[in-house]
Amino acid sequence: MIKLIASDMDGTVLRNGAQELPEGFTDLILRLKDCGVHFVAASGRQYQNLRRLFGPIQNEISYIAENGSLCTHEGKIFYQGEIDHSLGLEIIKEIKKIPELEIALACERTTYVEHKNPEFLRYLREEVKYDITPVDDFSSVTDPFLKIAVCDFQGSSRYDSHFRELFKERINVVTSGNLWFDFIAPNANKGLALQSLMDQLHVKKRECMAFGDEYNDVEMLLTAGSSYAMKTCAPGVDRFATATTATVEEVLEELLEEYE
Repeated sequence: MIKLIASDMDGTVLRNGAQELPEGFTDLILRLKDCGVHFVAASGRQYQNLRRLFGPIQNEISYIAENGSLCTHEGKIFYQGEIDHSLGLEIIKEIKKIPELEIALACERTTYVEHKNPEFLRYLREEVKYDITPVDDFSSVTDPFLKIAVCDFQGSSRYDSHFRELFKERINVVTSGNLWFDFIAPNANKGLALQSLMDQLHVKKRECMAFGDEYNDVEMLLTAGSSYAMKTCAPGVDRFATATTATVEEVLEELLEEYE
């Protein structure tokens, strides 16, 4: 019996750039909970943003946020990854050498953004709906760095391999949707976070299900006993899953037919 379901959001539950959950999705989660199945939102998104996304049921689920760098269960942090401060500033300095790239520095309480581009601030506040704190320079931030997110409005695949080669063996660089790639601590990814939650809840591999569509989901897909790559996934991601699906909802509905 499946006891735990972890799903990516953008490109998986949220399709075609949607910023709101599909109609009826929260009802599916509550019905699963009544059957003893716990849901985990696993995303590159900010924790505060994920909570708002799930609105009235935000306290009914767990969260793997910032690509595994900040994870909570019942409102308490159970797993956190941190980027060395000096390494983080070194990475930011390199990113700034490419003017068209935008940087969002994720910390526990907020996401820091420099003042330089008002349109990027508007995009984060109004479209992505992030809690952001503008600063004059990232060097003034003293909070622990959880993730450095880079937005490229011309596509996340242009420079991710460049930075992956530049900082290989020092930090993980993963694509996170069509516009973003992220720098995350070596001890943080969605799979490690999911395994930590499984251990905490005494859930076995065969009792866990996961959904994803990008390479930042691969570790999570491998951690779960049953895993689904979206049919629209990045090329090759489906090789790491046990099956594919067009929507998360159709798999959840089939599961509920067995349990209800």
